[in-house]
Amino acid sequence: MHTVTEFIKKNYRHFNAAALVDAAQGYVDHLAKGGKMFMTLAGAMSTAELGISLAEMIRQGKVHGICCTGANLEEDLFNLVAHEYYVRIPHYRTLSSQEEAALAEKGLNRVTDTCIPEHEAMRRIEAFLLRVMQKADQEGKRYFPYEYVYQLIESGDLKPSYQIDPKSSWVIAACEKKIPIFTPGWEDSTLGNFFVSNVRKKKLTTLNIMKSGLEQMDYLIDWYCETTVATSLGFFQIGGGIAGDFPICVVPLIHQDLLKKCRLWGYFCQISDSTTSYGSYSGAVPNEKITWGKLTSETPKFVIESDATIVAPLIFAYILGQ
Repeated sequence: MHTVTEFIKKNYRHFNAAALVDAAQGYVDHLAKGGKMFMTLAGAMSTAELGISLAEMIRQGKVHGICCTGANLEEDLFNLVAHEYYVRIPHYRTLSSQEEAALAEKGLNRVTDTCIPEHEAMRRIEAFLLRVMQKADQEGKRYFPYEYVYQLIESGDLKPSYQIDPKSSWVIAACEKKIPIFTPGWEDSTLGNFFVSNVRKKKLTTLNIMKSGLEQMDYLIDWYCETTVATSLGFFQIGGGIAGDFPICVVPLIHQDLLKKCRLWGYFCQISDSTTSYGSYSGAVPNEKITWGKLTSETPKFVIESDATIVAPLIFAYILGQ
């Protein structure tokens, strides 16, 4: 066996392993029929360095739109400019509250076993991002969060600070491909907090230069309708939460609220360790989405109950034929 794909096909035959193969092959089949794919990212996938594999998926045209938490959008950039300052804590499960406090005093913000260095990552990004936002403020223009990030990347201001190969940044890949990144609840992020604080400090004159989550939904309606005129759009969900719940409901919005016709999602896969429970959206089985007008009974549906940091790169390698 010389490829990851061959290894997976030989060894992954049952249970969650088999679901991984079925989902990956379903993704390949969907694209082969001319379909496109929408991807959602919850959790801390950027800090888990998913960009190493996801960026290549984007470059090769396997991903056509993304919805993620504000944290995933910013943490890909944090890793890009401060990777050498990150600190891994493999024994994080046994840390005492005093040890956690010591990390905080050093400006190390812990995400499971990985500490993001506040001064080297967040503050370095913020200084350049403020410049981009102030320009929009002065010109009376308004943008989505990802558009400010794209402007920052295209300015070249961050290049001297790159500490990883930019080919491992999924945000840079998305910027190069000009695919939209929807970030509902962006204010629940470090850079979202930073933006509001700078309006309060009068370094920016108004909150209005940032387009809202409702405006993102309005844009998603147009983007979805335009994208699905001639082809089917699949939905590949990593984790749960708002990153997945926000975009998937655009279809029933179009059908039930706008009373217009559009295709339903043509493929669905979720990688999650959340199980079905009382009122659990993240752990809901795909068939529940049929009742909400998001999927049809014929839509290929897959659920992989596992760790996305392990599963997603394997699926991407399969799809890329690596």
